[in-house]
Amino acid sequence: MESITASSPSRTTPISLADVTAAFHAPPPAYVDVGHSRLAHWKFGRGPDVVFVHGWPLHSATFRAIVPHLASSYTCHLLDLPGAGRTESDDDAPIDLLGHVRTLRHAIDRLGLDRYALVAHDSGGFIARGVAADDRRVTGLVLGNTEIPGHNPWLVVMYALLVRMPGGGTLLSDLMKSRSIRRSFLGFGGCFHDRALLDGDFHRFFVEPLVSSPLRSRQTMKLLSSVSARALESLRDYHARMKAPARLVWGVGDPFFPLEKARRMLPQFGGGADLVVLEKSKLFAHEERPEEFAAHASEFLRRVFPSTRA
Repeated sequence: MESITASSPSRTTPISLADVTAAFHAPPPAYVDVGHSRLAHWKFGRGPDVVFVHGWPLHSATFRAIVPHLASSYTCHLLDLPGAGRTESDDDAPIDLLGHVRTLRHAIDRLGLDRYALVAHDSGGFIARGVAADDRRVTGLVLGNTEIPGHNPWLVVMYALLVRMPGGGTLLSDLMKSRSIRRSFLGFGGCFHDRALLDGDFHRFFVEPLVSSPLRSRQTMKLLSSVSARALESLRDYHARMKAPARLVWGVGDPFFPLEKARRMLPQFGGGADLVVLEKSKLFAHEERPEEFAAHASEFLRRVFPSTRA
């Protein structure tokens, strides 16, 4: 494994949003070799270990505004999964939900973490729950808007069917080149309460690579094609096997993963779970209301790591 040492200012040196954003614009400071892939790895702060798990079609930079609020008390590990961000993958790398569960478990083992929490969003929440099942090293999970057993968002189902068709992935990528499509419910329009956030860093980090890099587009669509009702049903089993508590932090207006269905999911968690709601936000609540998301995450992490102080 290559060095996993990244730029980590001391606990007394505040880390700003500008610092974290600049780090994600620069080449990754380290990689974690898991065989089929070299996962780009960023590490900020000091203290108990917290692993961040991004969803589709994002990468680790989606947590850029959360990290400054947590790095004073925790070591924040951010990893780009295969097919995403700056990670380098072989042609045969597993780029699917269940494959990502195995990959992240391997990466955590390689990092040598013996006690850690998880902060995850969207499909990263699926992956985090798969990792946490039966792993007693996990102290707790913070889950942003994410998959719900028995619920299959119609737009995700439609896109998954499209990319399985010959040329479907290319067609979907071409559609995303249209600003009007991207800002509509067919693109990212349903992900934000405030659509102005679709521009700026969000566009530079997540949209430009998707529409300008054929390789990144193919890899992104590969994960989407793996989404199935059967895979999502494994969540019920993951929930039952989890021993660590979970906190769900939910954007109230999410059209993909409805709040009330998320609330009904809470009794499934073997380690217990609670839910907090963020107003004026949708699927990407952590991008829209990062300070509130981080505050709820911090309060929960203090509970599962009682020796730390914010």
